[in-house]
Amino acid sequence: MGTITLIRHGQANSSADNEEEYDRLSDLGHRQSRWLGEWFETQSERFDLVLSGSLRRHKETAMGLGFDTPVIDPRLNEMDYFNLGRAMEINLGVPMPKSDGFAEHLPKVMEAWHRAEIQGNETFATFENRVVNVLQEAIQPGRHVLCITSGGVISMILRHLLELDPRKMAHIALPIFNTSIHRVHVSPVGPLLAGYNAVPHLEAADRAFALTHF
Repeated sequence: MGTITLIRHGQANSSADNEEEYDRLSDLGHRQSRWLGEWFETQSERFDLVLSGSLRRHKETAMGLGFDTPVIDPRLNEMDYFNLGRAMEINLGVPMPKSDGFAEHLPKVMEAWHRAEIQGNETFATFENRVVNVLQEAIQPGRHVLCITSGGVISMILRHLLELDPRKMAHIALPIFNTSIHRVHVSPVGPLLAGYNAVPHLEAADRAFALTHF
């Protein structure tokens, strides 16, 4: 049985108000990534292929994990949430929230984007197609693939596997921790979700502060 292991990047610059400023790991994000890399070593985890999105935060996470030369695949890049948020404000009068309002904002964005009421750099369908395509290419019996990506990409893969509507996809995305592990098993009946949002490298009491979503 093959596996696809999805990793969300480490904590980024959560105080940013644009994609360029957001796209770098914080000091904690670097530590989260190193801790996960150390955990993989203790588990003797080995991968036949390591893929990474092309964003800076993806590459920095890969390096922290110990993978200096992953195969770069931009299809693993995150949706452009800042532009989608601005479109929500301009087109629908829904302002970008502070961090404590994100849980209400994200489902509204996903539904409006899915209905084509707003658009960022790509349509919802384009985002879905590129994410599903990279998943389908990674699915090979007996092969173990690691993908370093973002929460929106992971939730889109889960939408595909579990047939989620956009609101439920958003609800799946919201709890995803930085550097969390998500597993897909490649079975004779197709890809099966086998693990979601695991953070074994952050479970010690003295690392509770490192359980971050933003």
